[in-house]
Amino acid sequence: MDRSQDRHRGQQAPRGIVVAAPASGTGKTVLTMGLAAALRGRGQRVAVAKTGPDYIDPQFLAAAAGGPCLNLDAWAMPPDELRVRASAHASGADFIVVEGVMGLFDGAAGGGGSTADLAAALGLPVVLVVDASRQAQSIAATVHGFATFRACPKVCAVIATQVASDRHASMVRDALVLRDVPYLGAFRRAGGLALKSRHLGLVQAHEVQALHDVVGAARANVEANINLDTLMLLAQPMQPGDDGVMLRLPPLGQRIAVARDVAFGFSYAHMLDDWRYQGAQISYFSPLQDEAPSASCDAVFLPGGYPEIYAGKLAAAQTFLGGLWQAAGRGAVIYGECGGYMVLGRALIGADGKAHPMAGLLGHVTSFATRKRQLGYRQLENAGHTHVLPPGLRGHEFHYSVLAETGSDPALFLSRDSRGEEIGPTGGCRANVMGSYAHIIAACCPAQP
Repeated sequence: MDRSQDRHRGQQAPRGIVVAAPASGTGKTVLTMGLAAALRGRGQRVAVAKTGPDYIDPQFLAAAAGGPCLNLDAWAMPPDELRVRASAHASGADFIVVEGVMGLFDGAAGGGGSTADLAAALGLPVVLVVDASRQAQSIAATVHGFATFRACPKVCAVIATQVASDRHASMVRDALVLRDVPYLGAFRRAGGLALKSRHLGLVQAHEVQALHDVVGAARANVEANINLDTLMLLAQPMQPGDDGVMLRLPPLGQRIAVARDVAFGFSYAHMLDDWRYQGAQISYFSPLQDEAPSASCDAVFLPGGYPEIYAGKLAAAQTFLGGLWQAAGRGAVIYGECGGYMVLGRALIGADGKAHPMAGLLGHVTSFATRKRQLGYRQLENAGHTHVLPPGLRGHEFHYSVLAETGSDPALFLSRDSRGEEIGPTGGCRANVMGSYAHIIAACCPAQP
């Protein structure tokens, strides 16, 4: 990372918790925002992290914590790497709050990658968040089942969400208060806490005009209803990791221009940190503002995002598109992930069926008019047409657009799913320009199971 991994040595490990749930849709993100903001209000220096592959929830957690959010993926990263990254990220913090994904024990097809796996690797206890909107006393059975299903990690406490009234809160409290798992309170249903969604999840945090008010409302809800004193007592020190096991993602170059705006918002902080740690300098530019990458860069990274929403504006951004051609012409590496890959193709067909010309640095055409959801982890082997990327990588896909025309460029990757079943060649590579629908999470040995 951009600061030494050794900095945290000799320092007391921060205490922390993992916020998990029986299923998606329980309100984990808003609650985690509230917990982070409320802990900061008590003078705690708070670090936040998110389980698994997710670009959007971390933006909200970062806003609540006043600092970056780290993605920790127990499928793509081995336990020691998780511990090293988490320890470096939380260096100088008093408390770390990690938001889970899906249900506590849900992970990749074929196993691994669950929130429970991450909590066990970090040595952190779980605060179970249960949606009480359609139940009362039955919540106790849910909590009992999750608390006893697996010995590690430990479910140290429970919080009820979507509690609508004082009577409902009283029934839930009476069902849980004398159980073995401490009951911390009810996060009440309230106005001002709803977050809008679109096809890839929540809208991005910087698109929420009243984000400060949402954070404030979540904090007030926690402070009024959740027993923070007990939560802080139940937190445990995070386990340290062995720095020697780290396998970092190598930089694309030494001067990397990264696209960053609402159309290109899906870049992992740990990837950029790995690049900086290895000496790369990173600059940013906005394609939507028709900005070109720096003329001095020797690499360009086009992350994923929502180019399909802004296809017309991107097609008209001639300074941006011309800057890509100039960078390619002088030999700079240009790498695009998902949305970035779509922009590197010849055209992007919007939801209305209209084709918008893109950079044309690769030969494919993508379409958002014909939609098919692609979702899952990917084992990626470099197909051998570039030496810029490592031979083995782990990543994921989540997109609705499809390849309308594949083009004739050699494949960038040979892809398998999380079970190791072959998907086939994917992406494209033409000299120093390359991309695919996959988002890279971590480097690995190609033969890693």
